[in-house]
Parts: sequence; structure tokens; C-alpha cells
Amino acid sequence: MATYENPRLVLDSSRPPEPGKVAWRSPSNIAIVKYWGKRGVQLPQNPSVSLTLTAAYTDMALEYALKEHPDPKIELAFFFEDRPHEAFQSKVAAFLESVTPIFPFLRQLKITLRTANSFPHSTGIASSASSMSALALCLCSLEHRFFQTLPDDAEFDRKASYVARLGSGSACRSIYPYAALWGLTPALPGSSDECAVPLDTQLHPVFKSFRDDVLVVSAAEKAVSSRAGHALMEGNPFAETRYAQARSRTVRLLEALRSGDVEAFGQIAEDEALALHALMMCSQPPYLLLQPNTVAILHQVRAFRQETRLPVYFTLDAGPNVHLLYPAQHADAVRLWVENVLKPFCENGFYLADSAGEGPKEL
Repeated sequence: MATYENPRLVLDSSRPPEPGKVAWRSPSNIAIVKYWGKRGVQLPQNPSVSLTLTAAYTDMALEYALKEHPDPKIELAFFFEDRPHEAFQSKVAAFLESVTPIFPFLRQLKITLRTANSFPHSTGIASSASSMSALALCLCSLEHRFFQTLPDDAEFDRKASYVARLGSGSACRSIYPYAALWGLTPALPGSSDECAVPLDTQLHPVFKSFRDDVLVVSAAEKAVSSRAGHALMEGNPFAETRYAQARSRTVRLLEALRSGDVEAFGQIAEDEALALHALMMCSQPPYLLLQPNTVAILHQVRAFRQETRLPVYFTLDAGPNVHLLYPAQHADAVRLWVENVLKPFCENGFYLADSAGEGPKEL
């Protein structure tokens, strides 16, 4: 895999570009086999597989103009939901600085980023995945606008996935529609630790419209960030066993996605969710992101499945909120149950009705 570093991507100051804007909407994704633990520069310890969502997304607009006077520093103004956000600005500026070997023209520009989410950030709905994938797509669009270097859609997506990974590992999977795999596995030729690969052509039709109702137990910011959680895996006594487990489950999940085996899919989803949070509880220091209403919902899901025989399953990301997974054909029955039974467990009765979808869109 190339590093994509290219010192030739420098603007000709004698023919400066007109001020302009690029914008993308990029979705979050929900991992079924989880990525938890990394090495090197944002490389995964095990492969992961996710569904790309539709309703949970970030809109990002990148406005640019050539600097009036040469200055090697990144010049960034950042607005989240129309307000300055110093913490986000600091993180994004550091990321842009880190990718200047890939996009050296960034040092020549004044940049304004305006971004907003369709869901609460920092609550375990992978806002870093949607936001960093949106930013990576904007950067690749900007490169192609200036230099016409990415005319091939597959290469554009591959580079965007590579760049998104440098900002947030899970973001590399959001580049692709319906489902994606990130991480090297013998079960899928062409898989890579450096970027995600699409799975849309290998999916049984049932998974292309799969539902994911995100039950927001808490919209508060997590007590322990995902970045800190990944770091704690280095001292986790179960780390190596976990990585082997995830590799094995990836192989089984790929088989289920191809064949349409919803029961196998659901069992892996639930096992992975519980394993993820068990790893947090076994970290040093240990921590717990589940809330009482999280656990109550998990019990409700299993009871409902046993009573109705409907294929409804749960998964969790790195937070207290529950993702309810089921085939679209059961949507009416499941949504009625969500409204009548599960909604009271959600903060202010809020849940996000989502589904697997077509991936990012340029705005």
C-alpha cells in the first residue's frame, strides 16, 4: 500500500485558485465484529466488519482560499453546529498538520470547516467515523479539483478510506456502501490494514436493507474516550485471545453476510457487543460504560426474540447506547414494540430509526 505522500501537490501561486467550497455527507457505521486495540499509526490488531448507516451522518463543508502571505502553519477556523468549538478545532488542526505530506497544498490555504451531526456526538454512535470520513472525502475532492489526480472512483474511495483511517480507525469503513471490512484477513483477497474494502457486491439482499434502530440511553459524553480505550488494550490480559477471537468471527461473519444467515449474523453481533464491554471491564484501570437502562434493554431484546421468534438482535458500540438490528421485513412489528416497550428506556424517549445505506454523498 502506498503512503500517498506526494510533494508535487503544490498550488501555483502565480495562478491561484478562486475561493471555493467542497462538501460531503458521510454516515456513521456500526461494527458487527469490533475493532478494539491498535498498533503503529492507526493500524488494527484484528479485522472488523461493519454496516454503513443512513440516518446517522455528519455534514461537512470545507471552504478554502489561498493565503495572502506564505505561512507553513495550518490556518483553520472550525464551526460545529454553527458555533466555534475549540476542542474539535485543535484535534482537526493536528490531523490536517499530520496529513500535509499527503496534501501539501493545505499549508497554502485558509480553511474553514463547518460541520454538524444528525445525532449526539461522543456517545458511542461513532461520530468520529462519520466526521473523519467526511473530512477525508473533502480533502480528496479538493485534491482532485486542484490537480485532477483522482478520476477513478475506486481509487478516490481507496485514498479517502486510507486518509480517514489516519483520523479515526473506524472512519475508513464509512467510505463504502452497505458494509465494509477493515483489516487483513485470508477470508477476503484484497483486504488490508491500511484501508477498508467494500462488501456490497458480496452481501445477500437481506443485509442491504437491514434495520438499525439506535436507542439513545444517554446522550452525555462518554467518561472514557475510544482513543483511551484502545490504549488500555495494550495491558489487557485477554488482548491476544481477543484478537484471535475476532479473526475467527470475521471469517464466520463474512460467510453469514454472503449466505443471508441472519441468525448467525445476530449471534455474532451480540457476542461481539458483550466481548467489547467485557474488555473494558478487564482493562487496567477497569471501566464501565453500560448504564442500567442499557442492561434492561438487552434483557428486553432477548425476551422479545424468545416470545415472538422474530430475528431481532442487539449490538453496542463503545458507549451505553443500544443498536437494534433486524431485517426490514419485520420493521412494522419491531417499531411498534420499540415505541411501546423500549422507548421509555431512552433518554427523553429518543431513538434514531436507521438502516444500512448507500454510503457518503457529495453535497
